[in-house]
Amino acid sequence: MTILIAEDDALTRRGLVEIFTNEGWKVVAAADGDEALNAFHQAKPDAVCLDIMMPKRSGYDVCKEIRRHDPHIPLLFLSAKSEEIDTVLGLELGADDFIIKPFGVSALLARVRAVTRRCLARQSSTSQSAEFLMGDLRVVPGDLRAWRGEQSMDLSLRDVKILQMLFKHRGRPVTRDQLFDECWGMDYFPNSRTLDQHISQLRKRIEADSSNPCLIRTVHGFGYRFE
Repeated sequence: MTILIAEDDALTRRGLVEIFTNEGWKVVAAADGDEALNAFHQAKPDAVCLDIMMPKRSGYDVCKEIRRHDPHIPLLFLSAKSEEIDTVLGLELGADDFIIKPFGVSALLARVRAVTRRCLARQSSTSQSAEFLMGDLRVVPGDLRAWRGEQSMDLSLRDVKILQMLFKHRGRPVTRDQLFDECWGMDYFPNSRTLDQHISQLRKRIEADSSNPCLIRTVHGFGYRFE
């Protein structure tokens, strides 16, 4: 899925790009309101994150234009404007959420995953959203969550993509390049440590015993496999 991020502050923009990319999104970034609208029409994103105070066009103006074309696309406002009237105006214009700067990463991630769930709900008719079983683990992509009995585990969009791919190819090894292309994107420059570290963290959440993984098995020199 693709998200458009419009933020005129370069440092904040890079931080947002990194956070969403790490969650598994493809990110299109814009530095002002005009760039944001052009990117919206060209990239046709699944979600939008808008700063309010931007050059050329404000986030409010961009939101109005986007809502004319798509009244349902998940949209976040991100702003240092913290007055209640600003929040009310943003929500009345059609925003799904309003995040005040400065923000903590954990709080932003919670909002990111809420937006991801809304996007997945829009795609709920596709097989990509169907839940599936991996051993005793029930994976529910639309909720970004997995269950073992009554115990739930939060997942990122990238986690879900990895598990879906391993499940699709169950019994067969999936190469590292396949995982990078499908779960990071064709334009991502492969780094073995990136994949291994992500798999290690995912195992800690979903394996009954991460030191002896049963769901995500390593195929040495090749990739990973789910039996």
